[in-house]
Amino acid sequence: MLRLLLLPLTPRFVALTLSVAGFLLCAIATEGDLSSAFFPAAIACAALCALGAHDLLQREHAILRAYPISAHLRFLLEHVRPELRQYFFEDNKDGRPFSRDKRAIVYQRAKMNIDKRPFGTEIDVYAEGFEWLRHSIAARPVSHEHFRTRVGGDCAQPYDISLLNISAMSFGALSRNAIRALNLGARKGEFAQDTGEGGFSPYHQEAGGDVIWQIASGYFGCRTREGAFDAEKFAEIATRDQIKMIEVKLSQGAKPGHGGVLPAAKVSEEIARIRGVPMGEDCISPAAHSAFSTPIELLQFLAQLRALSGGKPVGFKLCLGQPWEFLAICKAMLETGLHPDFIVVDGKEGGTGSAPLEFMDHIGMPMRDGLAFAHHALIGVGLRDTIRIGAAGKIATGFDMARALALGADWCNSGRGFMFALGCIQSLSCHTDHCPTGVATQDASRGRALVVSDKAERVRNFHHATLMALAELAAAAGLDHPSDFAPEHFCRRISPHEAATFAELYPAPAPGAFLRGEMDARFAAAWRSARADSFRPASLALA
Repeated sequence: MLRLLLLPLTPRFVALTLSVAGFLLCAIATEGDLSSAFFPAAIACAALCALGAHDLLQREHAILRAYPISAHLRFLLEHVRPELRQYFFEDNKDGRPFSRDKRAIVYQRAKMNIDKRPFGTEIDVYAEGFEWLRHSIAARPVSHEHFRTRVGGDCAQPYDISLLNISAMSFGALSRNAIRALNLGARKGEFAQDTGEGGFSPYHQEAGGDVIWQIASGYFGCRTREGAFDAEKFAEIATRDQIKMIEVKLSQGAKPGHGGVLPAAKVSEEIARIRGVPMGEDCISPAAHSAFSTPIELLQFLAQLRALSGGKPVGFKLCLGQPWEFLAICKAMLETGLHPDFIVVDGKEGGTGSAPLEFMDHIGMPMRDGLAFAHHALIGVGLRDTIRIGAAGKIATGFDMARALALGADWCNSGRGFMFALGCIQSLSCHTDHCPTGVATQDASRGRALVVSDKAERVRNFHHATLMALAELAAAAGLDHPSDFAPEHFCRRISPHEAATFAELYPAPAPGAFLRGEMDARFAAAWRSARADSFRPASLALA
């Protein structure tokens, strides 16, 4: 009994005890006069008492039952923790997934502000993992051309793609104004926007910028009522002049091997119309395609899409997982004579799509490893000259691009870089529909904050300035064109006293080496397991 009587005096109940005491004192002081100066204080104390009583009786949060009223401070601090860290405690090289420096350089280039830095690098250049570009004494003049590479040289409608383009981001994930601004910026800057798997929306069409139409396992925009691929609907859209290439998504870096569900409650009439899905039902993106199930069937599907589109370049995007699966596709190319016009290698560090923590942190191959593997595999089977490779995964600067080009990419895609150009502040609220800048939301009141004409200029500026930075890096390395970057131009520190070139870290096979049985341990076992007629390894495929 004594313990219960003394309970209000314990530190855990101080806030509640003071609230009760304050209410009693203020109630006595008012003397029943509602105009008394003490009356508002009495109301405030009564509200705190009611809150404390609720905390004691509720069953959801143990900390509130143990620390009535005062425990709410914990939830408040937890709520503002990301903002406190970002604005007060991060240094220029901190911050995840993008550092303050990386975000700042995009903002500055998008606004055409000064993007130089004073007083030397803040990076520890002797730390393991530090990377640098080897420059040349015989530097070249900086080129001012709009760097491009041709995709689909054997197609009826090849496309000369910019070396930097907007990575796959759907309407539905991004707001209508964000999609509008990206496409208008792409048109002004003469580069391309990938639609993402959510379909070719009216907001991709308004400005008339070049579009890469992504077809994923849900076949949004070209599906039957049951969710299968509809060739007639595909051809109707794919033959439009604005669409320059077709990309089949096998997987994405943020969550490879994971499907998706847009709950029925979020399937608006507009989204249902664009995606070709029924209202009142969950919008399903399966983990795997239904139009094909083997490497050979994949290549046949790509050939079908190329024919239906009128001869436009067709390829696929993936985040590499099991190496034998990619090599199985290579074997299918050799067996059938069919091949994609391009392959986009996405890295697990890609992140414009929300994902379960386990997938985001621990599934999929990082972009540099996946890019080098795909590049070398195509060299090994003698097909590298006929297939172009795009790279995506945390690319935001000219150095990021140069490094990817050296590892085998022909062009680069950036998602979050262009989101920063739109005004994204990395609030990490993309999945909540509460994006504070109107970029990743379907809330119309939030989306209107993004002014299309202004942000489109910033999108173009970021693209132009980043390509100029790439041109300056190429010139400093003594190169005439960024496509001349090679693994020998880049070094990575592997210990405080040692460094290795990318050529040493990612040794390339000789052209056609796999056809002669010449391959190292990175490929030998996977090559033996790969089969053109199955994505399963040979031992299982034979079972």
